[in-house]
Amino acid sequence: MFRKQHLIAGRTRSFSFLIVNALCSLLLVGLAANAFAQITPSKESLSDVYPGKAYSPYAQRSFPDRVFWGDTHLHTGLSVDAGLFGARLGLDEAYRFARGEEVMASSGQPVRLGRPLDWLVVADHSDAMGFFNDLAAGEPGIIKYEQGKRWYDGLQAGGDASSAAALDLITTFSQGDINPEMVAEYSPGGKTYATVWESVVDAAERFNDPGTFTAFIGFEWTSLVAGNNLHRNVIFREGADKAGLVVPYTTQAPVGSTDPLDLYKYLEDYEAKTGGSALALAHNGNLSNGIMFPVDKQYTGRKLDKKYVEARARWEPLYEVTQIKGDGEAHPLLSPDDAFADYETWDAGNLDLSESKTEKMLQYEYAREALKNGLLLEERLGTNPYKFGLVGSTDSHTALATAEEENFFGKATNAEPSPGRMLHPFTETDKGAFQGYELVASGYAGVWAKENTRAAIWDAMARKEVYGTTGPRIMVRFFGGWDFTRDDLNSRAPAFLGYEKGVPMGGDLSGNDADGAPTFMVYALRDAIGANLDRIQIVKGWLDKKGKTHEKVYDVAWSNDRTPGADGKLPPVGNTVDIASANWTNTIGAAELGTVWTDPDFDAKQRAFYYARVIEIPTPRWIVYDAFRFGTEIPEGAEIIHQERAYTAPIWYTP
Repeated sequence: MFRKQHLIAGRTRSFSFLIVNALCSLLLVGLAANAFAQITPSKESLSDVYPGKAYSPYAQRSFPDRVFWGDTHLHTGLSVDAGLFGARLGLDEAYRFARGEEVMASSGQPVRLGRPLDWLVVADHSDAMGFFNDLAAGEPGIIKYEQGKRWYDGLQAGGDASSAAALDLITTFSQGDINPEMVAEYSPGGKTYATVWESVVDAAERFNDPGTFTAFIGFEWTSLVAGNNLHRNVIFREGADKAGLVVPYTTQAPVGSTDPLDLYKYLEDYEAKTGGSALALAHNGNLSNGIMFPVDKQYTGRKLDKKYVEARARWEPLYEVTQIKGDGEAHPLLSPDDAFADYETWDAGNLDLSESKTEKMLQYEYAREALKNGLLLEERLGTNPYKFGLVGSTDSHTALATAEEENFFGKATNAEPSPGRMLHPFTETDKGAFQGYELVASGYAGVWAKENTRAAIWDAMARKEVYGTTGPRIMVRFFGGWDFTRDDLNSRAPAFLGYEKGVPMGGDLSGNDADGAPTFMVYALRDAIGANLDRIQIVKGWLDKKGKTHEKVYDVAWSNDRTPGADGKLPPVGNTVDIASANWTNTIGAAELGTVWTDPDFDAKQRAFYYARVIEIPTPRWIVYDAFRFGTEIPEGAEIIHQERAYTAPIWYTP
């Protein structure tokens, strides 16, 4: 009743009240519009107040703003050695697994990645690609030859006979002693080889999904000079329309060669023929018996000249710094003052264990020494052949790109999870063995790009805006310039100023712009589901006026309330690893670290490079998870705890 009376009363108000009310409303609207005009600049005045910039920091952004995770080095059963050691998974399984799908491993175990990858390069060995499949099936064209029959019989016998046949076949291949008539169909020019390559190209095309998942077309050129590793992976930028017009380059004469200069000529011919683009990356230099990074002459005896350094600089913008067969950044004999140099070190000349490491060999095998020698060669020949970015990849021969410690499926099928795999030799000869527990659950490549496409990711590789990790998906940014300040880092959007005021990882600083010492802005975020960070280091290498190279490692940002000692060294972060439960806690370390650092030892006349190394707090190695899940004992002498890490591409300074 009250409501009805109220409404009636409201309707009987005088028109004079309504008119006054309307006039007041119009006045208020007018005042508001005038006030809004006072505080809102016109379109023209905005450009005066904020010249060249939008208010939204994300509008008109043109720099790479996302990191995409992938693997440049995965083998399927199409690779002879992978097939010999039991790999039965093919191209489809490799891509499905990388995309995050569950597959059945060759050992009969279900397996899935904790998180999908963004991109993948299936890099099966180019020599005799697909040969094993027909050998195992007893293809008459193979077993009519003595070598083929011997290997086939060994494989059929199983057990030790099968392992012996596999090792004999691999050695025969690596020494170039295989019967050329037997493998003619599995070499360039053979119909079978062409068909296998067509299947590789087709699979990459089917699984490539721009914006979601990138499948690169590629292969591994497996140069093994007397068993010494000169392997390169080749990655094509384009799809079947161009990469499908060629077949991979091999090492077997007369069509192929073990000389990298001949591989570079193949890449040059590819680009000339198709109008496409390709690049190569060397890997696993720690098993090259001192021939991966020559300074005076190649293994062929050819003296290093302008042709060599220019060709290598042109075609090899990347280096695989960490993978299943050890870490290749540094060696404790070369870097005795680096407390973190002895990480997953494989100390042997090559997989045949035919020669022990010597200090003379080491300088031609490890990334940091190569970066230093590159400065020397640039001074001598005008071009730095070792001006490469750093990536990590798996080199898994199971079609499973696993680099997670708690989810590691080994190098080959015989090293997939089992109670005895820690003690199962990876390789064994009369000179010794690499034991199963020495395999490394490493690594992945992080690429800074604008989008997840072949073109964007390949271009990032070519400009070296990349970094490698031993497995964790640590996010790292690294910029060099001349006037970075702490305020740039504290903006919470440092990448904007990083690109505006300097160059990213993989870039160059010119002495022409020098004004005092260079400044570097570096920051890192831990893997979202991984361990906290211990510290960030900047590694510097330089060439003095006498032509001698040097290096120094600087701790530039660290977690917790630690203070460097009188010797300048930072105390360890601590250790929370519980071996019995295969666990650790993030009660030490930091989720993020960052700083702006100025080189205190800068000399404007000296060539130099700088890269960032991000170290995690201690965590268990994969063998600890094996011991926990299988209830087995950890072998005496095996490393059980490590500190995983990320390595950025360097930034170079040239006077």
